[in-house]
Amino acid sequence: MKIIGIIPARMAATRFPNKPMAPIQGIPMIGHCYIRSKMCALMDEVYVATCDQAIYDYIHSIGGKAVMTSDVHERATERTAEALLNIEAGLKDVTYDVVVMIQGDEPLVDPDMLREAAEPLLAGDRKVSNLMAYLPTQEERESPNNVKVVTDIHGDALYFSREPIPSRLKYKKEIKAYRQLGLIAFSRWALQKFVALETTPLEQIESVDMNRFLEHRIPIHMEVTKYLADSVDTPEDLARVEEKMKSDPLFQSYKSAK
Repeated sequence: MKIIGIIPARMAATRFPNKPMAPIQGIPMIGHCYIRSKMCALMDEVYVATCDQAIYDYIHSIGGKAVMTSDVHERATERTAEALLNIEAGLKDVTYDVVVMIQGDEPLVDPDMLREAAEPLLAGDRKVSNLMAYLPTQEERESPNNVKVVTDIHGDALYFSREPIPSRLKYKKEIKAYRQLGLIAFSRWALQKFVALETTPLEQIESVDMNRFLEHRIPIHMEVTKYLADSVDTPEDLARVEEKMKSDPLFQSYKSAK
């Protein structure tokens, strides 16, 4: 199977405008995401998908690959789907079997996480796979910036919400809560199916792409990762990640890229 990683990114973010180009230890955030994703040996290619010339030019300036997309997309998955078609259109007789969507606001992503997301699809029986991570504190459970997920006993997603799920209201024992990470692997069929499906009520209510699949009864396999992802949604998050990056082992291997 041929596997491609695509990082959707845009400058127009409501909570944090121009976020992808915000510097972290001298390297734009999108640069960290791209460089670290390229370290995953399972990926045949990695591209940044963007509607902003500044992001496109920066990625090319560091010898990376980027593709321009429309500026009308509201969902990262939709931008990724268009990017795949644009990339394949520029290549001769090349199609990708698996697409790993990597969020451009998780600059501490470990390349092994891309492998964790993609491997469940390699047997061919699953169509969508998503990583999830344990939420250790109540504050993290309650943050609307963290998309929470609950699964069935087979490890498939039941629901995604920005509210704390499962509820602790009547259950007094320990509850393990998980957040959805921005690493989602799609079969080529599933990614194109997503954009062909109608937008769904719960997708809009929760502002979570993957509820569209669930409402259309397309299973999403959830894989627990041991790695800690740190999303940047606000300037305060950026300051926290900036501090973590100083001692990050992977960063030491590429910090001269700045």
